[in-house]
Amino acid sequence: MAESVAAPLPSRAVVADTRRSPFAKLRPVPVDAWAVEDAFWSPRLERNRRVTIPTQWEQIEATGRLDNFYRAAGQIDGPYHGRFFNDSDLYKWLEAASWTLAAHPGADPALAANVETAVAAIAAAQRPDGYLDTYFARDRSGERWTDVDLHELYCAGHLFEAAVAHRRATGSDALLAVARRFADHVVAEFGPARQAERPWADGHPEVELALVELFRETGDQAYLEKAETFINVRGRGELGTPYGRWGPEYHQDHVPLRQLESLAGHAVRAMYLLTGAANVALETGEPALVEALERLWRDTVATRMYVSGGLGARHDGESFGEAHELPNATAYAETCAAIGSVFWNARMLALTAEARYGDLLEHTLYNAVLPGVGLDGETYFYTNPLSDRGVHRRQPWFATACCPPNVARLLASLPAYAASVTDGAVWLHLFLAGSARLPLPDGRTVKLRVATRYPWDGAVDISVDTPGEFAIHLRVPGWAAGATLEVGNHAAHIDAEPGTYVSVRREWAAGDTLHLSLPMAPFRVASHPAVLENAGRVALRRGPLLYCAEAADHPRADPRDLLLPADAPLTPSWRPELLGGVTVLTADALAPDPDPGWEGRLYRPADEVSPQRTSTHVALTAVPYFAWANRGAGPMQVWLRGA
Repeated sequence: MAESVAAPLPSRAVVADTRRSPFAKLRPVPVDAWAVEDAFWSPRLERNRRVTIPTQWEQIEATGRLDNFYRAAGQIDGPYHGRFFNDSDLYKWLEAASWTLAAHPGADPALAANVETAVAAIAAAQRPDGYLDTYFARDRSGERWTDVDLHELYCAGHLFEAAVAHRRATGSDALLAVARRFADHVVAEFGPARQAERPWADGHPEVELALVELFRETGDQAYLEKAETFINVRGRGELGTPYGRWGPEYHQDHVPLRQLESLAGHAVRAMYLLTGAANVALETGEPALVEALERLWRDTVATRMYVSGGLGARHDGESFGEAHELPNATAYAETCAAIGSVFWNARMLALTAEARYGDLLEHTLYNAVLPGVGLDGETYFYTNPLSDRGVHRRQPWFATACCPPNVARLLASLPAYAASVTDGAVWLHLFLAGSARLPLPDGRTVKLRVATRYPWDGAVDISVDTPGEFAIHLRVPGWAAGATLEVGNHAAHIDAEPGTYVSVRREWAAGDTLHLSLPMAPFRVASHPAVLENAGRVALRRGPLLYCAEAADHPRADPRDLLLPADAPLTPSWRPELLGGVTVLTADALAPDPDPGWEGRLYRPADEVSPQRTSTHVALTAVPYFAWANRGAGPMQVWLRGA
């Protein structure tokens, strides 16, 4: 085992600790940096804490996921429960719980007790050589490391992430010690001799990004080197093929990462792989790796991303399709893929300080992650279609339950994504109301207070409570043409170009203020002509939010049939009683009248069909897409027909 190259910095509850990453342009803030007092986010974060995480623990117990660890430790008998990757669900839950404890120290004794129960169960299940995977306990112990597709390294990665979060949140080394023993086992097991005989890459990427974070927490260079090795050995066309299922492209093993021109295969795997590669790039700065990450980002955004930010067009293989293959009703757009996109964009933002990554992080968060959890906090979407005939409903759990605890851990750590720091500067990426204590690298702490009703209103007021000279960088979203910034009572003559950070550096006095105004006029979105399913259709946006039409608001018309005239004004209005309080968009739309000539017929001569079909005026009410399917079953449509 290689010796640590440097002692780790004092642990803080940060998600990605780039404080000493040599190629990071931005440094992290901890999850407890914000006291969130936000009309939009506070109820969601509190529901995540009080409903989502506790009910997920109940599901973990009820479905045998915890019992699998007791069984592996020899404490109970009986069969293994569930899928071969079920360990990862407990690990992701544990990460979510740890960030929650960090944000609310001492406030959740029951949660803290469940965390300690989980940590003890995990530690007891570990084998003497450090190996830990309950699927391969007891009767399958002789099958360890024989099938790359059975998620041993994937589960290991989630354990490493959970252990780092637990250590940063609680200060305890109990789970970190377990993770280090397993990581040391992985480093030894996949050493030069085995990799020379047959290079082994992770069947489901995850361990790569986690090993880098474990390196950051411990200073052990061997973990970083192993993460880089797992990335470098991909692209040899071996994954999947020997096991008779799927193939190399599904695993992102068909072309070396640095040579990839576009993403293919399993969307979640791709996002985790790219997050791991970005983590490595933050430490090594390798130009070819950075170039590949930026190239793949540009191609994905330009050809393979849904208007929601969702990723993955095909149910077959939970995978990307060809360029511009973006069906709506059959969209896969897995919630985990959206969460992986947030992780990737957060690392790219730290690497480059470019606002485009902050823009996509925010857009994906509101429109592709939030739909994944119901307003009740205890039902979930696995897939996220953009059109539905009324059958797609959230579920309380899944046999493959990767998405629920993934949502929980992202929401529990959300404040860490809201801001970054650099030498003498703070950067605000997300607009969260509340108070922030942002620790600068020079030891100072900048205290800010933010007041906003975002995403419903574009006014963001910031009060500076810390005197001294430093810069404040505010992200101006790409959609916010005409944004203005005022410092004090005077308009600041600063270029507030959309898709950039607007910056103010000055000697601040306590009580100084900034006012950022982001225009929030609704607008229509068109898609590339090659997306054939969206030809002649528009989607509706306002601020960071995507909208949709639901049957609940259109009792006399199927929202999938509605036509929106190009000149119909879109009027926003606040509905405090609806869906927890939302701004809706209303317009005068048309519903085509039935044509009796189609009764009992699928085809007919074209000259029998009138080009001037009659229509009935209908009041369109569009609601935020994140809130759909919370009012009973019924059709839904994002892309509306133009008229």
